[in-house]
Amino acid sequence: MPRNIRRKIKTLDEIAKIAADERANGRTVVHCHGVFDLVHMGHVRHFQSARAEGDVLIVTLTTAKHVNKGPGRPIFNDDLRAEMLAALEQIDWVAISPHPSAEHVIETIKPSVYVKGSDYANPDDDVTGKIRDERAAVEKHGGKVVFTRDITFSSSSLINEYLDVFDPELRHYLAEARERGIEAAIQTSLEKAAELKVLVVGDAIIDEYQYVETMGKSAKENMIATRFRSSELFAGGVFAAANHIASICKHVEILTVLGTDDSYEQFAREHLSDNVRLTPLFRNDVPTTRKCRFVSTGYLRKLFEVYHFEDSPIPDDVRTELTDAITEKAKDYDLIVVTDFGHGMLDDKVIEALNATGKFLCVNTQTNSANHGYNLITKYPKADFICIDAPEAQLAAKDRFSRIEDLVAGPLSSLVNCKKFVVTHGQQGCVVFDGPENIMRIPAFTKTVVDTVGAGDAFFAVASPLAAIGAPMEVVAFAGNSAGGIKVGIVGHRKNIEKVPLIKYVTTLLK
Repeated sequence: MPRNIRRKIKTLDEIAKIAADERANGRTVVHCHGVFDLVHMGHVRHFQSARAEGDVLIVTLTTAKHVNKGPGRPIFNDDLRAEMLAALEQIDWVAISPHPSAEHVIETIKPSVYVKGSDYANPDDDVTGKIRDERAAVEKHGGKVVFTRDITFSSSSLINEYLDVFDPELRHYLAEARERGIEAAIQTSLEKAAELKVLVVGDAIIDEYQYVETMGKSAKENMIATRFRSSELFAGGVFAAANHIASICKHVEILTVLGTDDSYEQFAREHLSDNVRLTPLFRNDVPTTRKCRFVSTGYLRKLFEVYHFEDSPIPDDVRTELTDAITEKAKDYDLIVVTDFGHGMLDDKVIEALNATGKFLCVNTQTNSANHGYNLITKYPKADFICIDAPEAQLAAKDRFSRIEDLVAGPLSSLVNCKKFVVTHGQQGCVVFDGPENIMRIPAFTKTVVDTVGAGDAFFAVASPLAAIGAPMEVVAFAGNSAGGIKVGIVGHRKNIEKVPLIKYVTTLLK
């Protein structure tokens, strides 16, 4: 990088000092902030207009890990985006922001003028709602917000069209979905689902990641030795599903069973969204299920896992307490979402109680190493919406070789009384069933995977409320697919699926 360009790129702390010195010398500091993934003529005109507002133009950009613009974004890494900006003569200084939004940066720089593009001039058009927060941060220090008005382009549209980020199948599907107006349909459906009250019933799971470095084979034993580095706990299972739903629906309640030994009740409560209520029942002398995965720090590859749990059927008294709670609580809810990991909580009696409520019933049964072949969707005689993955569909249909489309239209639809079915299929996307004449496959939206844990749960959690309000099944599956695409980029359950990033993800895909 040429020296005159490199000298313009500073840390945020260095930029703060530069801005303070400029203000002290009576100069007007102007600030722009964004992702700036693909710099185009619209950006150039924007920076020219911004530079005319004062004496010094500072541009900050969001670091890659906080960019929620769809699969593979940003196209360019932090350093390349900073270099592109620093190469423009209108820009005096550039910094990469480690923060997820602009408010902290504004508080640091305290610009006299904060410049945004014309597409932010109407706050109601900003799906993030952040422009209001940014204005407040600017005006708090006596600054003002200015909106430039010149030619505009969409970086996302240019990237989608010219940089070949999607394979042909996905590009073709997105073009057709765009013509069908699916983006507007998803936003409308999310707005309608916001009023729903959701009861989430299912297995409580604490996911533990033990991060280790592999050192090689033990000299005296036939095993791999590892060096411990750190550990991390996540609220998984029913807790993760409820948190995903909570970003879409106004009120969520969890009904689950915890163990009295190592219950993790307080930990779970501390990691639930504000609009999620936890109602735990307790099973004596057993732990709450904890799945401990040993993860290599290099590429986050999982080496092996240890289950701390008791998966025998729940005792009769706990089952009675659970069925009574389902019957009583269901009266106050619009739908019931069931996350069945097959760890002993949900048996025939409990399923009977769920069906007897008459509420819209969404079901996900998971196959895992503890229950392989025993926890099938056929446990449920009927449901209103079902979401399982391809291996789970094959096990339920007792068919390893037929196409997933044929399994859904044939054996599965006859084994379970359900008219709305989604089968997720990893990198092959998902298959959507809405009656024998309405079967379609939606391609996967990303092939960049950090961690698959919880991706199916995220798909199911986002899709369920949309299915409950009667959204078209393509809309249901597209939103779920988007949630899964976001989730595979998140380690464990560090972050929940949130409504605004979900909408931004969908919007970027369809530009």
